[in-house]
Amino acid sequence: MTHLKEGDKAKNFEAEDTGGNKIKLADFKGKNLVLYFYPKDDTPGCTKEACSFRDNINGIRKLNAEIVGVSGDSIESHKKFTEKYSLNFPLIVDSGIWRLWREKFLGKEIHGNYKVDFHH
Repeated sequence: MTHLKEGDKAKNFEAEDTGGNKIKLADFKGKNLVLYFYPKDDTPGCTKEACSFRDNINGIRKLNAEIVGVSGDSIESHKKFTEKYSLNFPLIVDSGIWRLWREKFLGKEIHGNYKVDFHH
């Protein structure tokens, strides 16, 4: 298992977001990037956390930071989640680059990692 800590360099990535845009790490050059990792769209805990980011986005941006949500769910699932809760930050699919932990979630083993702040 890989352990990350605040200030670790983010792995380079490129992914399609819920708006159909390609986003990559280089798009955030000169900003702080919070990669927000979560196990599953539209579950109670993940929804509460996503809505907290949504509700606090102006304060986050005042700190020269952006949020990108990452989970293993499909882009279609991300779109529904974004629309249902009016999320104001992009969600992308974890294609395997960040698989840093395993845990049981709703009886299934989930791979990924959770709420690590990266600065580049």
